[in-house]
Amino acid sequence: GGQLRDGFMLGIKHAGGKLGGLTTTVTVQDDELKPDVAVGKAKQLIERDKVDFVVGPIFSNILMAIHKPITEASVFLISPNAGPSPLAGKGCSPFFFSTSYQNDQPPEVLGKYAQDKGYKKAFLLAPNYQAGKDMIGGFKKHFKGEIADEVYTPLGQLDFSAELAKIAAAKPDAFFVFMPGGMGVNLVKQYRQAGLDSIPFLSVFTVDESTLPAQQDAAVGFFSGMTWAPNSDTPQNKKFVADFEKEYGYVPGSYAMQAYDAAALIDSAVKAVGGKLDNKDALRAAIKKADFKSVRGPFKFNSNGFPVQDFYLVKVAKRADGKFETQIVQKIFEAQGDSYAKDCELK
Repeated sequence: GGQLRDGFMLGIKHAGGKLGGLTTTVTVQDDELKPDVAVGKAKQLIERDKVDFVVGPIFSNILMAIHKPITEASVFLISPNAGPSPLAGKGCSPFFFSTSYQNDQPPEVLGKYAQDKGYKKAFLLAPNYQAGKDMIGGFKKHFKGEIADEVYTPLGQLDFSAELAKIAAAKPDAFFVFMPGGMGVNLVKQYRQAGLDSIPFLSVFTVDESTLPAQQDAAVGFFSGMTWAPNSDTPQNKKFVADFEKEYGYVPGSYAMQAYDAAALIDSAVKAVGGKLDNKDALRAAIKKADFKSVRGPFKFNSNGFPVQDFYLVKVAKRADGKFETQIVQKIFEAQGDSYAKDCELK
């Protein structure tokens, strides 16, 4: 959440302190990771604060809860992270846009990589909730080898000794895992301590700029999949990363980058309609045009409001200044849209 806020605020600063030339007021609300709390706060933003845009959240279950009350009020909802499949297909809305990706896409990168590398057997691990199942499903979409085991752990589990023993016994060619936050911090350290690091560590949202300050050297060389990395070679990205680190003192991750792009997207759309925010059709058309330079490179919207963009295999590295970041290894998908857009009625 902090990365999201910092990235968005830097986007406003780079736009001269005003989005689309209009005085910009930002109200930050904490959803407390509780869907009912989030709905109450979303309604407050719409009814009391009369906001023109809602930007957020991080978690998909929160997005699923707030999507209807916001979009049905004809307020634009821009997601700089969460991308659940129901909102990409039949549940798409003309008032919803994402500057991130659809949830299945990052794990598809690792599945395709594992398949292309000729790995015959993979061991899969994720927490036992919807996102965990989605990530495993995304990996299996492209990986056609043998699944040594598919293990789901209780959400919040921090001791992985039983699972690590299973991995050691299964001797897979690759290990794929989705273990966000503190769970991922512990898993990475325990995987390294268990001496399993000769088995390629393929992951999503397990080693990224939000967890690397805690994982440090234990995560170096481990893989993930993303649309961008702090070392992405675009002029926009070099400025974004340098200014972000100067302003906030830490390395930005995808959460910050996607929120920064959300600010640039809103800036471009408000400019295009000459600040006339009450003309919702014109504003929607301007958002859909995505007439801004994304820090990740080529970016456009699909019919469902999710991006069409490139995806990369990224790897954790230690920089010369001692800080840790993910870095691009190779492009896996080019101009990739998600597989649910065909079920969306919008054109």
